[in-house]
Amino acid sequence: MLILASSSQSRKNLLKNSDIQFIQIKSSFDESSVVNNNIKDLTIELSNHKAKSVIKKMEEMNLKNNMNCSSFQILGCDSIFEFNGKAYGKPSNKEEAYNRWLEMSSSSGFLHTGHSLLFIKLQKENNNLILKKEIKKVVSSKIFFSQLKEEEIKEYVNSLEPMYCAGGFALEGRGGKYIERIEGCFSNVMGLSLPWLRKELLLEGIYS
Repeated sequence: MLILASSSQSRKNLLKNSDIQFIQIKSSFDESSVVNNNIKDLTIELSNHKAKSVIKKMEEMNLKNNMNCSSFQILGCDSIFEFNGKAYGKPSNKEEAYNRWLEMSSSSGFLHTGHSLLFIKLQKENNNLILKKEIKKVVSSKIFFSQLKEEEIKEYVNSLEPMYCAGGFALEGRGGKYIERIEGCFSNVMGLSLPWLRKELLLEGIYS
């Protein structure tokens, strides 16, 4: 049973549209508690904390007893956009989103997604959840942006879509028409590398 440790609609849609069976449990981890100046390391650290917080949540809510299986895979992800060496999370306000897009117009940056995949076994003797294995990986995709007019940027920012996305854009939404091309994994830009997930599950003999 795959568990997505996230409330992200984008990641949910990626798994659903790929016909991967899963359930979604929102992570309860406070992301602001982690500080790391290395962007890639930060995505891994955050994704790992998110995944492990779901183990605790399952214990507290006694969810393990309501699932008809003895093994689980918990997937935690965290995406950060890197532009000119700086980490861009979700814009704090419309002005910040607008200024970012002025910079990003006709330029490029990297979307880094940290993936943490935990393999959990239900120990029948004492009904505990045991972490058997964890796999961590950063997948990076280079994104090239079109040259935008100021009116286009204002219109996009006023749609409020940038306010809810790492880097201030959504490939699967209105922002998709402003992305010229992508080098690397396409789904990674939406927060989850499907090819990576498939490969790791297959290596463990799990067919999604």
